[in-house]
Amino acid sequence: MKWEKYTIRTTTEAEDFVSSMLADLGVEGVQIEDNIPLSAEEKAQLFIDILPELPPDDGEASVSFFLEAGEPHEELLAQVRDGLEGLRAFVEIGAGAIRQGETEDKDWINNWKQYFKPFVIEDILIKPTWEEVPDLQGYRHVIEIDPGISFGTGRHETTQLCIRQLCRHLKPGDKLLDVGCGSGILSLVGLKLGAGRVTGTDIDPICMEAARENLLANHLPEEQALFCQGNLIDDPGLQERVGDGYDIVTANILADVIIPLSPVIPRHVKQGGIYISSGIIDFKEEPVKAAVQAAGFEILEVSRQGEWVGITARKL
Repeated sequence: MKWEKYTIRTTTEAEDFVSSMLADLGVEGVQIEDNIPLSAEEKAQLFIDILPELPPDDGEASVSFFLEAGEPHEELLAQVRDGLEGLRAFVEIGAGAIRQGETEDKDWINNWKQYFKPFVIEDILIKPTWEEVPDLQGYRHVIEIDPGISFGTGRHETTQLCIRQLCRHLKPGDKLLDVGCGSGILSLVGLKLGAGRVTGTDIDPICMEAARENLLANHLPEEQALFCQGNLIDDPGLQERVGDGYDIVTANILADVIIPLSPVIPRHVKQGGIYISSGIIDFKEEPVKAAVQAAGFEILEVSRQGEWVGITARKL
């Protein structure tokens, strides 16, 4: 389906007012672009894989909205222009000019791919399925990944922290539980490193499809992997299906999820097993460490990359 994209040039001061005005007119969903730096708290909530470098904040912003192509929109656009003039009475909206363009659904889904390029962690090459790498010599393992719209290209610092710990602790034949598996990237790494069995869970059904497709793209045996939708924290049925006896558990999620998740992990991991948690913004390190220790784990290592923290612990 094609859409007409209308972009309003405004200011960062007025972008919320413009968005609210559009919502009052019945516009469903807007896209805001500005150069305001993200705070640490905002980065922790977004938890995105690829964060582009932004130029300095110049006080300008764009607010875009999308209307179905081929339909009459003159009346609504006239209301938008009147609304912008009304806002001028109490906030600086800048130019307030409206520019029209056209887009398609596929643009929104695929444009991020231009930022995802092959990269190496330890001696593992991780590459998008659509990129060709002419020389694969010198890498212990090659992993192809297409996360779709699920989380998990492997580029995010938190994922890299987990991969390094898997390289350090996973032994051939180990049983791995990947909580919050996303695209399945950590499960794939585990199988490539020799895990005998992996189980991945995620609350998002889209992740189940992405993880299974990535398993097949890497020619890994389907019988060694199980991906289950649900919340391991409070779903007894999922807890039963996942089972116990895991040598390693990874949880690359968010600190606010790891804290209530940690008391659930001991039932799934064997004595002396390893619990690798990441997705922890640095200012939440201490509450997560306290939750991990209270759940009966001994902290072995705290690793850091940028402002993110990974915690590796052993079940006592």
